[in-house]
Amino acid sequence: MTGTNRHATAAPGPPATPATDRTRLGLCSVTYRRLPAIEVARYAVHAGLEVIEWGADVHAPAQEPGTVRAVRAVSDRYGLACCSYGSYFRATPGELADFPAIARAAVRLGAQRVRVWAGGTGSQHVLPDERHETVRCLREAARIAADHGLTLATEFHGGTLTDTVASTVRLLDEVDADNVHTYWQPPLDMPDEEALAGLVELGARVAAVHAFSWWPGNTRRPLAERKALWTAALGSLRGRGVEALLEFVPGDGPALLAREAAALRHAAGQSHAPQT
Repeated sequence: MTGTNRHATAAPGPPATPATDRTRLGLCSVTYRRLPAIEVARYAVHAGLEVIEWGADVHAPAQEPGTVRAVRAVSDRYGLACCSYGSYFRATPGELADFPAIARAAVRLGAQRVRVWAGGTGSQHVLPDERHETVRCLREAARIAADHGLTLATEFHGGTLTDTVASTVRLLDEVDADNVHTYWQPPLDMPDEEALAGLVELGARVAAVHAFSWWPGNTRRPLAERKALWTAALGSLRGRGVEALLEFVPGDGPALLAREAAALRHAAGQSHAPQT
């Protein structure tokens, strides 16, 4: 079944970001939930990062337009482009009425993309009716997003219908909307080779990656401790214009961001931070 938004006419949205094939490096604001937006922006720019995914949970709640506008002003002041809006929309029927406000918040931030979640049940345990409802809600959210000139990307995460590569591919096929893609991040405790094979299989469906170094489990380590993984991952994405966004750092330490950004830049094959 083809999603209705495939042929939707998009209303004027946020200004278009100049086309580029270079991997843009950035930060998820949830990395520093405890800091005010202006400090998050300062740390990001000091680290040589150029884009940010503002989170809806603390820094830019969709139901607080004034706060969202203030965050946009912070981004503009520091020359930090908002590449995406990190929502916690889980594509359940009870949430659909709130999605237009999420789309409007993304437009206010100047974002091109909204991060969403594919339900709240893992692919091995979801019942058929629940899966059907998640697909239906994502398709409707995609239609609303298209009307605002936005794309969607599902979080690649356990406990959702995008917890494996196979289930992610199936979900995106079922939603069947041109403006719906996925994020990627290395699954917990998965060997590098297997994780990278999954990234390759997802291919052009990947809109961005969340970069962090956890091993074993959710033990946070410096990004450089998984240098081989990230060099290979970003190498496979080179020339496709995706974003690599630092999501976590050891101990949530702001002082570590410049070091982690340098490691990400090295993995991406970029010797210098972009000039601002």
